Amino acid sequence: MAAPAPRPPGLCCCRKGSAAGPEAPPAPPEPPPEPPPDVASASSSQLFGLRHLHLGLELRPEARALAGCLVLELCALRPQPSALVLDVHPALRVLSAAYRRPPAAACPLGFRVDPFTDYGSALTLSLPAALQPHQPFQVIVRYTTADGPAIWWLDPELTYGNAKPFVFTQGHSVCNRSFFPCFDTPAVKCTYSATVKVSDKLVLMSATQSTYLEDEGVYQFYMEYPVPAYLVALVAGDLIHADIGPRSRVWAEPCLLPTAISKLSGMVERWLTAAESLYGPYIWGRYDIVFLPPSFPIVAMENPCLTFIISSILESDEFLIIDVIHEVAHSWFGNAVTNATWEEMWLSEGLATYAQRRITTETYGAAFTCLETAFRLDALHRQMKLLGEDNPVSKLQVKLEPGVNPSNLMNLFTYEKGYCFVYYLSQLCGDPRHFDSFLRAYIEKYKFTSVVAQDLLDSFLNFFPELKEQCVENKAGLEFERWLNATGPPLAEPDLSQGSSLTRPVEMLFKLWTTEPLDSAAAASSVDLTKWRTFQTVLFLDRLLDGSPLPHGEYSVIKKLSECYSSQLDSMNAEIRIRWLQIVVRNDYYPDLYKVRRFLENQMSRMYTIPLYEDLCTGTLKSFALEVFYQTQNQLHPNLRKTIQQILSQGLNPLPAIDTTAGTTETPAMVLEDKVSEATNGAISLRDVNVSA
Repeated sequence: MAAPAPRPPGLCCCRKGSAAGPEAPPAPPEPPPEPPPDVASASSSQLFGLRHLHLGLELRPEARALAGCLVLELCALRPQPSALVLDVHPALRVLSAAYRRPPAAACPLGFRVDPFTDYGSALTLSLPAALQPHQPFQVIVRYTTADGPAIWWLDPELTYGNAKPFVFTQGHSVCNRSFFPCFDTPAVKCTYSATVKVSDKLVLMSATQSTYLEDEGVYQFYMEYPVPAYLVALVAGDLIHADIGPRSRVWAEPCLLPTAISKLSGMVERWLTAAESLYGPYIWGRYDIVFLPPSFPIVAMENPCLTFIISSILESDEFLIIDVIHEVAHSWFGNAVTNATWEEMWLSEGLATYAQRRITTETYGAAFTCLETAFRLDALHRQMKLLGEDNPVSKLQVKLEPGVNPSNLMNLFTYEKGYCFVYYLSQLCGDPRHFDSFLRAYIEKYKFTSVVAQDLLDSFLNFFPELKEQCVENKAGLEFERWLNATGPPLAEPDLSQGSSLTRPVEMLFKLWTTEPLDSAAAASSVDLTKWRTFQTVLFLDRLLDGSPLPHGEYSVIKKLSECYSSQLDSMNAEIRIRWLQIVVRNDYYPDLYKVRRFLENQMSRMYTIPLYEDLCTGTLKSFALEVFYQTQNQLHPNLRKTIQQILSQGLNPLPAIDTTAGTTETPAMVLEDKVSEATNGAISLRDVNVSA
């Protein structure tokens, strides 16, 4: 269960005795509340009602900085709170604070910033003593912020067009506190507006309304529905658009727009219509997509009205389809109804994954959905093998200890174990369409609010009283409480037999390549990989990756695999190539190592670079990794560069210099002793973790 909220400060209730009787004994002191996971979000947000927030922003790309003026429209929920506490970040500098009760003029407020953790600080604002409950007032905070977790400034060479600087924000999970002071918790929702000034750039935000005042060079935005702080998003750069449906358009750099149009024209409306038939009207008006440069740190983000997608995924049709549909599903599960705490992120991700698969079943058939599900569940079991079944992060209700960044809870359990629980609930109904009806009612009841797991489960049992009478929540071995709080794999997994026409060939080919003695000719002739779906190929390669290093004997498996498939895989998308190259690295197969170099010279996305560098540094190829990194580091975003440096530095002290003028050799010189501990063999690549947001 989620940590209990701290008790708000109350009035003194000590009673004194009268002359008629002895003084009553003092009440025993209440036990101190558990420390909140986050100082501001868990405490002060419960003392105030947040009605609206307005952002006045000036973007300064040349200084990689932003000047902001935040106006919060609030009311106190308790008598005379003495202070308001907001989440901020060390990258954000507060310049001044003021209090205002319209129509009176603003008056200055005292404030202080207290360090909390490496991912945040607490901004405490002293409030006037005369503040009364439910009396509206405003707090105005002026600030500046530079490079931080939420704001990513890109020089022109880090964009696809190499023409103009670019900036975007990424708020999930608790990054937006470096964008603006806020209650950085999904429990608090409000409408928002923004005024943005910037020269020579187009600006977009996750808002239902937008206008551009050309004479003033100012963009105005308004989000008419309440959203949590992490869904406030901004992007500015060299972007153009094209309509791809009656309520959808794509935004991208000019060189990418034709590809985005060809991949998505007409498709988004098809997916939205399917989702509406399942879960009710799409409430956000428009569903636009903006494709971001490879520095975007995750695959996709469900910012309402404006989904953010990494451009790298345009290369893979099936992954693009799944990622966009997943974000479409978030319009109902996550954006309309939100998990109230980060400890129950599965309420958004598990339900969105379930909804995503209902949409793909309606539009692409059950076999395709089962294939994609099998691929993801394989990844879940791979992650569980690395972490161990007793790892607490495998719980659906994870206990978030004080000072632990909620972003660390982002893993496949949130998605896939959460999905399995939701799928199990749907099977209890006997018909998925009955469960669709329940989810429509659930959305309607909790729309624009934040919920905990008990809200979902109580609603489920009330919607299906016959199941409540059967006490399905306490079915032996499948208790709801056990689903939520047991570590390890899902208690039940879906029947994927409808996908056997697609998964059986994968299993047969894997068996042919891993059965001794190896008959490589029979294995190679049994299947034409160019005729397979992407998910079939990546499922096959992931199985080989799990078994690597492969047997090296008279019939070297990796050598025969390369002879049969390497040239074919070269022409396939990056999701396929990254897996093949990981197999090459884990098997120290030097003849194909030049392809690893070529891939890293052309890929700037962390979703592809991090897994390869992790594998290179875990094995015997660290010197090769260092050489490639020093040759390509200027192409990487500073955050990614720092992450790769940390990977390269493991076990090395100090990090040696590499001669970047050295030519490529077929077998790299082993100049460094491999000092990586066995523990790093369990490193989890970001590709496996960040399915999408």
